[in-house]
Amino acid sequence: MKSIKRGMIIDIDLNPVKGSETGKIRSCVVVTNDIYNQRIPVIQVIPITSWNEKKSQIHTNVFLEPSKENGLTKKSIADCLQTRPIDYQYRLIKIRGQLSDSKLIEIDKALKFVFDLL
Repeated sequence: MKSIKRGMIIDIDLNPVKGSETGKIRSCVVVTNDIYNQRIPVIQVIPITSWNEKKSQIHTNVFLEPSKENGLTKKSIADCLQTRPIDYQYRLIKIRGQLSDSKLIEIDKALKFVFDLL
């Protein structure tokens, strides 16, 4: 299995879920650092959802434009409020691509806001 790296976009089976958690098979951004990603199978991901005007106004959402590098096929949003740990050995479906460094910086800023690390 290919090693998982921070900033990768991977398709994950997020089911089962409870309540308002984001579910189904969907693309996610890996946000744990590469030391953890190499050593333990549980990583932290941010689910990606389809873009719409309302979602684009939420400060903890990061807009993602589709590209060959990231493997996305439509305008999307990284929903940084929905971070969750997953065991990728059981939930990984496929690797799509890699986010740019500038998008990772935007995600880092959103996560700092979510977790009050400013």
